[in-house]
Amino acid sequence: MINTSSHIVSRFAPSPTGRMHMGNIFTALISWLVARKNGGRWLLRIEDLDPQRSRLEYAKIIEDDLNWLGLDWDEGGIEGKGDNGPYLQSLRQDFYEAALSSLQSADYTYPCYCTKADIAATQAPHASDGRIIYPGTCRPVNGKSSGNTQRSPAVRLLMPECCVEFEDMIAGKLHTDMAVEWGDIVLRRADGAWAYQLAVVVDDAAMKVTDVVRGCDLLGSCAPQSLIAQLLGLPVPRYLHVPLICNEAGVRLSKRDRALAMDSLRAKYSPREIIGQLASLAGLVDSPVSLSPDELVGIFEVSSLPKKEKILLGK
Repeated sequence: MINTSSHIVSRFAPSPTGRMHMGNIFTALISWLVARKNGGRWLLRIEDLDPQRSRLEYAKIIEDDLNWLGLDWDEGGIEGKGDNGPYLQSLRQDFYEAALSSLQSADYTYPCYCTKADIAATQAPHASDGRIIYPGTCRPVNGKSSGNTQRSPAVRLLMPECCVEFEDMIAGKLHTDMAVEWGDIVLRRADGAWAYQLAVVVDDAAMKVTDVVRGCDLLGSCAPQSLIAQLLGLPVPRYLHVPLICNEAGVRLSKRDRALAMDSLRAKYSPREIIGQLASLAGLVDSPVSLSPDELVGIFEVSSLPKKEKILLGK
């Protein structure tokens, strides 16, 4: 069920694990422009599912950086805006539990007692992101689960043999053989932490997100997320995966790239200079100029975005 709502809702969903960098704010800007160009709403969701790495102080800094840049959100954030929020995944456990219960009731899940070491020993990583396809060790046989029941289990999706098709506004139409390329993915880890693939689907549907804008490194996640949405009877959003901002060597930026982190950028440039640089990288202007986000709304077109996986700084 594709989301065909005429009211655009896009979102920015950072993980509060460090300071944002140029790549993060590039994605935030494009997501903001998708909403504002169409008179829609822009949501801020803090994805703090990882309790070991997520910090509330980082979330507060993210909000301050977005405000400083002029990227205002309509809903969500730490405190919440309007009638909704706050939008922190750590506060949304009951939503994920309800979704998992629905999948369990329909026999779409099973317990998995394998450790990471057990799984890693079975094969080489399947993809460039290091993802390993689960070999199905604990998959039910004749309706009965197997495995070492002395451990606390993770919960896996009993992946159907199917091909998921979806369309990205830059990459075009894509299809994925789910059993071959993903296998039985984890929905909840053995330690109780919720998997990204499930949480994102539940949250996007609950928040009525129509357009998911994010980096192209997450393009592959469209397939499992679309499938989970369909199994839960939820709408599937439209997708727009933007190029990754990389250094001159072609290496994608990370939160360890201090020279391009927001604290360094704020010390050297004004908000208008940073937004102008991002507009140039997005192909919205010919060369970097001083601009505010509002000044870009009139000239923004998705068709202007570079149709490639990487944008190299300094090139």
